[in-house]
Amino acid sequence: MHEALLTVQMEELPEGGFLVTSDDLPGLVAQGRTVAETLEIAQDVARKLVESYREHGDELPSALREPPAAGVELRIPVAVG
Repeated sequence: MHEALLTVQMEELPEGGFLVTSDDLPGLVAQGRTVAETLEIAQDVARKLVESYREHGDELPSALREPPAAGVELRIPVAVG
């Protein structure tokens, strides 16, 4: 088993909080109060979706089939104020 890196889209919601979705993993939708909380929830939802694919014998989306390339650039949230 390997880890995969998903590309996610995050938006700040007008009523507060954040929403994450991913074109790499259909069905991934996560909402939280902070960036960190939303990403944590998104990871949990992604794990559960992958488990569901495996339990049902469905092929994983292409973004999840290959290990990530070396030297991938990532952005991490850092509180500044």
